[in-house]
Amino acid sequence: MSSEVEHATELVHTRADLARARASRTGTVGVVMTMGALHEGHETLLREARARADHVIVTVFVNPLQFGPNEDFDRYPRTLEADLEVCRRAGADLVFAPSVAEMYPGGEPAVRVNPGPLGEDLEGLSRPGFFHGVLTVVLKLLQLTRADLAFFGEKDYQQLTLVRRMCRDLDVPVEVIGVPTVREPDGLALSSRNRYLSPAERSVALNLSRALRAGAEAASAGGDAAAVLTAAHVAFGAGESGARLDYLVLTDPDLEPGPVRGPARLLVAAWVGGTRLIDNAPVRLDPAS
Repeated sequence: MSSEVEHATELVHTRADLARARASRTGTVGVVMTMGALHEGHETLLREARARADHVIVTVFVNPLQFGPNEDFDRYPRTLEADLEVCRRAGADLVFAPSVAEMYPGGEPAVRVNPGPLGEDLEGLSRPGFFHGVLTVVLKLLQLTRADLAFFGEKDYQQLTLVRRMCRDLDVPVEVIGVPTVREPDGLALSSRNRYLSPAERSVALNLSRALRAGAEAASAGGDAAAVLTAAHVAFGAGESGARLDYLVLTDPDLEPGPVRGPARLLVAAWVGGTRLIDNAPVRLDPAS
């Protein structure tokens, strides 16, 4: 029997209906938070949640708090019917797709989660206030869904790291689980924003994964942090022109200053045409002495 038959997916739009539906589900509950426009990367999160939890809730909400004044809130893809099909296929029990008024009934909240210094670096430096909006809506959705497990993709690695830190620092009773990035066969990380890319821009976008791959290869060959970053920068610049680099950094796994040895994270962000893309990869530093 297919998962579509086994798991009838219920759609709710209000807090009251979510509370009713949540109350009827006992056992462990996993949540996958999305802004819709679901793709194979989201489906991987859903399958992981399905394997780890008794019930799976998906939230579909384009959060205005995390969009700057010149960003793509209005043009962000909204594809609820297609998203529901993905959720049914992956075995989600419940989809919560609220309106902005339902999530913020009093208007934009005066009280928001402060992400701390890390939230003002990397993505936060390029998008001021971004993580205040992200963590605020994540905390609200964790409260509303009362999830035991929350699944986030590693592609948004800074988001994953900050959500983990928020839950730890504020004693939120949820286990935050990171799921590895899903990629196209040519290495491009799956993203809802990829649909904005023209065929030519799609080719240019490979500069990001090309840089990460080169950095990882340099680390595997015994290169130190400087060699890893140099290799990544060279590979990014050696690709087709058209990508404008925002940052390319090497940090420790918690996004603190990069280690001399051991696990590390290589992160990149760049503009391709009018679309801003991010990617990252784990590396291990074991430089030759």
